[in-house]
Order: sequence, then C-alpha cells, then structure tokens
Amino acid sequence: MGRYIGALDQGTTSTRFIVFDNRGAPLSVAQKEIRHYTPEPGMVEQNPEDYVKNAIECIDGAVEKLEGVSASEIECIGLTNQRETTIVWDRQTGKPLYNALVWSDSRTSDTARELSERPGADEVSKVCGLPISTYFAAVKIRWLLDNVDKVRETYDRGDLCFSTVDSWMIYRLTGEYCTDTTNASRSMLMDLETLQYSDRMKAFFGVEKLNLPEIRASSDDFGRLTASRLAGVPVTGCLGDQSSALVGQLGFHEGDVKNTYGTGCFLLYNTGHKPTRSDNGLISTVLFNRRVNGENRCLYALEGSIAVAGSVIKWFRNNVGLIELSSQIGDLANEVDDNGGVCFVTAFSGLFAPYWKPNATGTIVGLSQHTTKSHLARAAIEAVCFQTKALLDLMVQESSTRFSRLRVDGGMTSSNVAMQAQADILGKNTEVERPAMREPTALGAAIAAGLYVGIWDDLDHVEADLKDTMTRGGKTFTGQWSKSKVKREYHRFNAAVKAACVYGDELDKYEETDDEEEGDD
Repeated sequence: MGRYIGALDQGTTSTRFIVFDNRGAPLSVAQKEIRHYTPEPGMVEQNPEDYVKNAIECIDGAVEKLEGVSASEIECIGLTNQRETTIVWDRQTGKPLYNALVWSDSRTSDTARELSERPGADEVSKVCGLPISTYFAAVKIRWLLDNVDKVRETYDRGDLCFSTVDSWMIYRLTGEYCTDTTNASRSMLMDLETLQYSDRMKAFFGVEKLNLPEIRASSDDFGRLTASRLAGVPVTGCLGDQSSALVGQLGFHEGDVKNTYGTGCFLLYNTGHKPTRSDNGLISTVLFNRRVNGENRCLYALEGSIAVAGSVIKWFRNNVGLIELSSQIGDLANEVDDNGGVCFVTAFSGLFAPYWKPNATGTIVGLSQHTTKSHLARAAIEAVCFQTKALLDLMVQESSTRFSRLRVDGGMTSSNVAMQAQADILGKNTEVERPAMREPTALGAAIAAGLYVGIWDDLDHVEADLKDTMTRGGKTFTGQWSKSKVKREYHRFNAAVKAACVYGDELDKYEETDDEEEGDD
C-alpha cells in the first residue's frame, strides 16, 4: 500500500504543489505564476502575501486533481523555496512592512560595498561561509533598515521580524516562526559549524535587536497547516531549492554533484559532514540536516554558479534571430560535428567563479569565412559546459574528493546534444545522468518530510525506494572525448576567456579616463 507526501515549491517565478507517493512518483500537481515588481532597474520585488495566497490555491488544486487518493491519506508536507529573498514584518501585526526583496535584486550594491570596508569584513565568510554580496539576506536587511523608515522604527521598538520565504510561509500557514539550516545558512547570520545564529555576525551587520526564526533541522516539525484542504497535516520538511534539488537527485554521498541548467547554472557538490572553506570564491553551504538520536547529522556542500546558461539560448532566439524556438538550438548545433574553431564566452554580465572577472564581456573568437550559425550554436552550448567543467575541477580540488557522475536538471537538459557535449567536455567515460523524473527540487522537500514521519527509516531506505523512479526512463550520457582533446579544447576556451577579460578591462580603463576628463571640465 502506498504512502503519500505533499511538496510545496515556492520558486522565483511560480508556486507549485505536488503530491508524491513513497516511490517518488508525482501523482498530482497544481501551479500558479507569481508576479514580479521592478520599480527601477536592478530592483526585483514580490508581494509576500502572494506566496501564501498561491500556496493555498495550489494545495487545493493539486488535491482536487488526485485520483484514487484522498486528502486524508497525505501524511505530511515538505517545503522548498527560492533562497535569500528577504521579508521583514511586524511582530505585533504579522504584516509585512515592505515587499520581499528577491534574491536577484541588486539595489544593495552600495550597502555591500560599505559593509566590505568595515573592520571584520574579512572574517564574515569564515563564520557563515558566504561573501558579502548583494545576493544574501543580511545585506538586504541592512539596506531596509537604512532606507525604509517604518522598518527602522519597528526595529527600534524590538518588533522587527526577519524571514526568508520558507519561514514566512511556515509562519503564515502553521503559526510557527522557524526556518531550517539550509535556508538559515543563506542569511549570513548563522555560524556554519554550530548551526546557530552568530552574535559576531549580528553585531557586524548591526541587527542585534532583530527577531530571527528558530533554526530547526531540514527534517523536523514545522507545525501543522491551519488552512486549505490539507488543514491539520504536519509540515515536516524544509529545504532551500538548490539543496533540495541535490537531495531529490539522491545526492547523499560525498562527491555527489548536481547542476541545474536554468537561466544560469547552480552547481552543488556534496562535501560530506564538514564544511569545506573555499579559497577561490566558492560558497560553503548546508546541503541537508536531520537529527538522529538527538544529534545533528549535517551534510555540507560547495556551491558555484554560472551567470548565463539558458539565457544564451534566449539571446539566440530573441536578440539575433538565429532560431525561432529555444528547443531548436540543439538541432542547429547538431548540423556540425564540432565548433569549427569558434569559442563563445557568454559573459553578458561578467564571469563568476572560478574566474571572478566582472569586467569580462560577451565575446566570440575564432570566426572564419567557413563559420555558420550551426558553429555558433554549438559554441554557445559548449560555453556553458566548459564553465561547468571549470567549477567542477575547482570543487574536486578544494574538497579533496572525486565525483563519479554529474546529475542534471533544468530546462536546458532536455537537449540531448547539450548533455552529450557536457559529458564529452568532462572527459572520456564521465557520465552525465538525466533522470526521467523531472521534479527533483520538490522531491527533495518530500524526502525531508517523509523521513521525519517514518515513511523512510534513513537515507539508504530512501535510495532503495526511489532509485527505480529516478533512473527508469532516464538517460545517461557518456563522455567520448579523449584526454588530449579535452585538454586542447579547454585550453582554447580559456584563451577566449582571457580575450574577453582583456577587452573588458581595457574598456573599463577608458571609461575611467573619460570620467576623469569630465571632472576636469
């Protein structure tokens, strides 16, 4: 007899609720898009009330679609969410004081710069694993305190509460004010080793009076739903979306790694039970945490990101008109056997780890009279794959581990051409594994929830029950390139990266000269 779990997935673009069985098969899904507000360039906001409204509608919608399973058979719910998005609210009223600042919002650049110049700034990443950046929540909190009067007033009287999306939704849906370790690890306020809030970090960011959600394990009791057709069902799992995706890919072992190919790429690498500190700008974060016999069993990860992945396909379609549908890029690339000597550095907004070159520009090198749009398409796909290789090489080096295969998810993975290119660039006999079940993020939250209520006894039990669902009908791509070919092609790509960096640096120098001349006038 089957057992059933709900998974609430609050992403950046939509809310979804999926019902899974204990074999990991999705039985029912409901989805609703969420609105973005962009009052000025670089600003991205969402209405926190929309998260709650959408969640209830999606829960009810998915339950209504169920066939052969009743609402009363759903034993628990897991939550996964966009990370770092920041909500501040009044403890007295329970109402938000400002729109949610979405993780991609960059209005805090001046705040991040000022914080980076403070005494003790060089110690921040040693405590929380994160660099001072517009990306993370504490910097957004600091901006809100400095720029929104009612936020500052509420803070001064001791009533200001901070939430990421998970703890806001848990509070509104269950009445509990709590978060999990994966989300707390993105706040910059949690010590990565103790898994508790750090007084040093609270002092550094000047938020000593801020009310913070209680940190619980990823598989834990987060209260019971008070609304929807599943009122009374316990929420027993909570994970940030990227951690949840690797858990959903059954990445429980040291060296397990996944790459999500969305607008950009998020690469997460399981480093085991101790955090790995990066010397090259990778992020140390919590992958998954559960309590066994009263003790934390925490898995950590290294994380790196690529700014441009699926967005280069949109560029091909919308900006230069070389394809009409995004799905056509693989067919176009497949018209040629190789890139014809063309390298495309897709640095539309600089380059992230391991290059860290914000001035790098989008650059195509190696053009000749024989170059066709098919060569450009293949070079664009390979650009994402080469950057993935660069991150993976660095993760292997810094964690002193080896990976056996790369698990993949996200829109770009539907292209067999792209995934074969990824396997080739990683080297001969390296495997890229694309599961048939395309909902690993939601499944990760369901796994966390099911572990707490005993649907599975431990991670080995999870693997045994879910492996067939994850692999049956999936596809594994095996690298065909020889070691010498990988080395040669990777060298060519890195030469193109250097060209993109030199060009960007030279442009920056001239802009600085122009600014000086204007000042002289």
